[in-house]
Amino acid sequence: MSWRGMVSAVVVVGVLATLTGAVWTLRSGEDAPSDALVETPVDYVALGDSYSAGPLIPVVREDAPGCFRSTNNYPAYLAGLLDVDSYADATCSGASTRDVTRRQPSMLGGTRPRPQAAALSERTDLVTVGLGGNDFGLFGSISGGCREGFSWRSASAPCRDAFVDATGRDTKARDARRIRGTLRAALEEVRDRAPDADVYVVGYPRLLPETGSCAAAGFTAGDAAWARGIEALLNRSVRTAAEDVGATYVDLYPASRGHDICAGRDAWVNGRRLRLGVALSYHPFEVGMREAARVVYAAVTGEEAPAVEGGAAPPAEAVVPSG
Repeated sequence: MSWRGMVSAVVVVGVLATLTGAVWTLRSGEDAPSDALVETPVDYVALGDSYSAGPLIPVVREDAPGCFRSTNNYPAYLAGLLDVDSYADATCSGASTRDVTRRQPSMLGGTRPRPQAAALSERTDLVTVGLGGNDFGLFGSISGGCREGFSWRSASAPCRDAFVDATGRDTKARDARRIRGTLRAALEEVRDRAPDADVYVVGYPRLLPETGSCAAAGFTAGDAAWARGIEALLNRSVRTAAEDVGATYVDLYPASRGHDICAGRDAWVNGRRLRLGVALSYHPFEVGMREAARVVYAAVTGEEAPAVEGGAAPPAEAVVPSG
């Protein structure tokens, strides 16, 4: 999402996957003892915005530094869990669905990152896509405009009221619904570029508690209730766009229950305070990335992900620079 403290979307995640980073097939003509299994290598490409890239989570990758891709984002954890044959991370903070096919502006100026779809090819087996929340400035306008100094305990909703137009229409709810179409177009491009890949589209994690608000979130209780509804609409758009193109939707919302911004030490997502070397405002912590990778792994393989301790560990020889 936008660098200026917006609530990032992540992550609509599309994964074009084989069954796992280790998909097994029987040798032809054999009936199958376990030693007759052959590993099929997997070529994995990650597409997405800052909820996939992981801005301010150490360490920033050197390729396309203006994208603020972390070496410990969820695509890196997933690549390690699946032990992939190749791993290209094209995620970029600030990306919208348009940046699948265009060079997006770099947050540091200078050379613009390549279109994310340039990382795809007919060899690609697995793709994760985390896009949508930056379209129409959805999350950026909410996270950047909803901290007006009101008490977080207040039932008022000044931010929600600011986004109601003269006809009484909630413009943010409108935009959240429109994302189905923009994401669908991006996913169709993914299909064209990587026709043999399986696609997994990952929704956004729970950002706010089920009720109320907190000082870390910086929203009034009324605006928090409204923002929860906007995120629900966004995730619905992500889900339906995935279904429109025959991709698999990965729902992070259930797993992130109890791990929202207000969950204290159990939070997977940072609050309003930018924390250098930890996480951007309203963006995932490293633990959030690690747990997202485990959810995606389970969706791809049909198996519970192993526990992960420490940093991401994709196979060193598999990492492909993605400028």
